[in-house]
Amino acid sequence: MGAWPLLGVAIIAEVIATTFLRASNDWIGAQRAMAFAIVVVGYGASFWLLSMVLKKMELGISYAVWAGVGTAVTALIGVWIFGEGISLAKFACIGLIIVGVVGLELSGANG
Repeated sequence: MGAWPLLGVAIIAEVIATTFLRASNDWIGAQRAMAFAIVVVGYGASFWLLSMVLKKMELGISYAVWAGVGTAVTALIGVWIFGEGISLAKFACIGLIIVGVVGLELSGANG
């Protein structure tokens, strides 16, 4: 598998882990234990996949995309699933993250 698909899966794993970390605050007992297990597995998978990406892609690009896209998607999930507020400023900042990630990609790996 290429670096970009691996990075995409790493981001998905990180977003799932973070979402379950937030969800676990509302759960008790077995549900909370299951959520914590998903958090541990998700973050573990995400970091392992990111380490595989780093064999094929520069650190600066891969980490910026991983962190930026993960942050933007997680913020949108917070609004969509958990009913967190969104202001024009928050929406604009999410847009800036996306623009920054796209800018890094367009600048080229040897920028």
